[in-house]
Amino acid sequence: MQRREGRVSAGLLLLLYQISQIGLQNIPSVTLGVLALNIFLFLNPVQPLPEVCISVHEGFYKKNWQRLLLSPVHHADDWHLYYNMISMLWKGIMLERRLKSMWFAYIIAVFSVLIGVVYMVLEFMLMKILDDPSYEMNCAVGFSGVLFALKVLNNHYNPGRVSSVFGWPIPSKYACWVELVAIHLISPGTSFAGHLSGILVGLMYTMGPLRKIMKACAGGISSFTDPARPRDYFSEHYGYSGYQYRTPRNYYEYTGGLTEEEQLERAVLNSLNERDFGGAAYNNARRPYGFWLPHEQHSEEEIRRQRLRRFER
Repeated sequence: MQRREGRVSAGLLLLLYQISQIGLQNIPSVTLGVLALNIFLFLNPVQPLPEVCISVHEGFYKKNWQRLLLSPVHHADDWHLYYNMISMLWKGIMLERRLKSMWFAYIIAVFSVLIGVVYMVLEFMLMKILDDPSYEMNCAVGFSGVLFALKVLNNHYNPGRVSSVFGWPIPSKYACWVELVAIHLISPGTSFAGHLSGILVGLMYTMGPLRKIMKACAGGISSFTDPARPRDYFSEHYGYSGYQYRTPRNYYEYTGGLTEEEQLERAVLNSLNERDFGGAAYNNARRPYGFWLPHEQHSEEEIRRQRLRRFER
């Protein structure tokens, strides 16, 4: 591992300032870990950039597969690091809170490797189609490919929004494509294929089989949970006052299969019934957790009287 020479750069100082403004306690754990890893490897790179970047020549022909892991977390300069990590900070806070930390970490790890593979495939195809061997030598570093994939996920989970791309209001579902072209036009030195690889991997997750494959691979690991599947709100056993009972195993049992409107109506009925049946014997009775379904159904007139009695008290 080599230590980067020179003073701490302006881009890094600005990044640290932005992180401090948000507050470490407000940044989810995996997002914070990704930021810390990228900053650490910027200050202490494993190898010089030519020895960690990913290309067809280095990754495929020479079988330097470790570059798939190293290239995403190394950056060319401080501003490259700054813009990528500021984007990661915002996307990470949004997505990690939605997907939960374990699944988000799983996504980051899979995307980091898979984007490098897709990048080599694209460069190899360009080399063959255009008959230009220079494409196999194009070497890429940086986290931006992963960020484009996360942008696709963020737009997928927040549809109908309008994003601002260089000041232009763009529907979120098209924003990543507009940003892909705009960045390449403004800064031609960026890796178009690397950014495109990120978008393609993001689409493989949201519209293709990648998510199902990841779920299948993680199926035997109990610490992973499907973010699209409702979670239990308590552990399998819940103890209280010397006895123990099992909580429902899924959300649908927890709610009795009711919609949100039906749940609200049922909650009002339960509140009224508790007032009418008040007493020590009733309060100490053991009932299943969740919404209580009364044995007797009350007519609308009875419910109206109960409500009137409630407000008269």
